[in-house]
Amino acid sequence: MKLQWYPGHMTKAKRQMQEDLKLIDVIIELVDARIPYSSKNPDIDGLATGKSRVLLVNKTDLADPAVTKEWVNYYTDKGFFVLELNSKTGTGIKSVNDVIAKACAKKIEQNRKKGIINRPMRAMIVGIPNVGKSTFINSFCKKAVAKTGNKPGVTKGKQWIRLNKDVDLLDTPGILWPKFEDETVGTNIAFIGSVSDEIVSISDLAFELIVKIKSLGSDAVYEKYGVEKKDDAWETLRDIAIKRGCLAKGGEPDIDKASAFIIDDFRNGRIGRITLERP
Repeated sequence: MKLQWYPGHMTKAKRQMQEDLKLIDVIIELVDARIPYSSKNPDIDGLATGKSRVLLVNKTDLADPAVTKEWVNYYTDKGFFVLELNSKTGTGIKSVNDVIAKACAKKIEQNRKKGIINRPMRAMIVGIPNVGKSTFINSFCKKAVAKTGNKPGVTKGKQWIRLNKDVDLLDTPGILWPKFEDETVGTNIAFIGSVSDEIVSISDLAFELIVKIKSLGSDAVYEKYGVEKKDDAWETLRDIAIKRGCLAKGGEPDIDKASAFIIDDFRNGRIGRITLERP
């Protein structure tokens, strides 16, 4: 599925991010545990040269825990300070301070030698749309300081937030990169809602999701909806529409309505804990 979505505000946000990086000690990037590769913005690596890097693998409650461990090891080997996280329940939140301190240990020591004691570390939080940055911030601060929403584009501008006495955080809008070289990446981020649903054919997306989950060797879709296992994903979509009572005029299966159910069920973990890619 070929997808491209790069609204004008993302260009502006990226330019602003480049300017703000001069003030930053550490970059905290959130990725979605279901697609830890596809949800990681490659542009950030280019912008972040010389900065300490923390990677928060968020929404772990929706992903296969064994595969999440593989991804944690994968990114740790690449030099990131990595932490599993579930911002909604707060799982892992208490460990974030320790991870930031480890990532900033060299900077803190440099400050100490200069006589600068107890200056909060300045962190920038980044991530593509809908990976849960605002939910993380609110969970960490234990109060609503950032707007949240299950769609891209909720955070429109930057804001400084005092997380605690040790960390000042610069929140930034979720940004993508101008062109997805790999179609799979574009499709994966569409699955989790990181591109606007308005530019996506919902039935095509549900079809691709059924194919993808089946390719993992999982029967989760068939078990969730109680339909017969078939090779043709379009037939599976029709069976789910009939099973769920999604019917158009004349009794024909309403594929778009059934597809919307499937995508929503996946995004909210109702099909199961599924990781769509491996290290």
